[in-house]
Amino acid sequence: MGKFARTWQLMTASWQMLMQDKRLIVFPLVSGVALAIIIALFAMPVFVELHGHARLHGPVQLSAPMYAALCVFYFLDYFVIIFFNSALIACVLRQIDGEQPSLGYGLAFAWQRLPQIFGWALMTSTVGILLRLLEEKVGFIGRIVVGLLGMAWSVTSFLVVPVLVAEGSGPIESYKRSVEMLKQTWGEQIIGNVSFGLVFALFGIVPAMILFFLAIGAGAAAMLAVGAIMVVWLVALALVQSTLQTIYQAAIYVYAVSGEAPPGFDNQLVSEAFAPKQSRNWL
Repeated sequence: MGKFARTWQLMTASWQMLMQDKRLIVFPLVSGVALAIIIALFAMPVFVELHGHARLHGPVQLSAPMYAALCVFYFLDYFVIIFFNSALIACVLRQIDGEQPSLGYGLAFAWQRLPQIFGWALMTSTVGILLRLLEEKVGFIGRIVVGLLGMAWSVTSFLVVPVLVAEGSGPIESYKRSVEMLKQTWGEQIIGNVSFGLVFALFGIVPAMILFFLAIGAGAAAMLAVGAIMVVWLVALALVQSTLQTIYQAAIYVYAVSGEAPPGFDNQLVSEAFAPKQSRNWL
């Protein structure tokens, strides 16, 4: 089965689980609102200051306080995302067990895991900053290497949040557990082989192109209406994509632990979620 067909079927299984409890989409919605607030209150003033300095004095080198501010911004972004993903995963795992959790249950569970979430947000934001700094300092070949390192990090840390939610281990232990589970379940040489991003990109681009061509020549009011519709559509797609990917992440964790995919997920499809890659040992 091709990658696109496999992704579609796994996305459909995640969608069916979401349809059992549509409230799950509230978690990425609240996460998105919180991130927007952080950007408005934190990042925008920094951008304005940098832009003004560059306009008056030319290119600017970031000072130590500015680097510190960016580090805090990175951490807050990761913390918000991980916290609400943890709440969502807690609800999904309980739903897989045959129960119907409330949104309050997910938030309370994430709150119980606050030290672990804090530690993992600090760890992953630090890695992200270091990779970004390396990318800015190296040449073209170096950027390729940094990209491969980022890919390896994404794959090996894929199960960290489900692990810290379900098992309550710290960030380092959860990362080690994620690597161990991936090795034991999918082998020594693996690379992520399922991404919902392409499918949702098509859902976003194709309607946008159709509406754009229909609105051409219809006047400014029509173009503004199309723009408003597309903003709402893209936000809705982003929320659904985020929810489905987190549900899928929880399903992968269940399969790695038990050897059986959750109800609605095909065992063979989940077993092919990470495809062997012979040319590089990612782990």
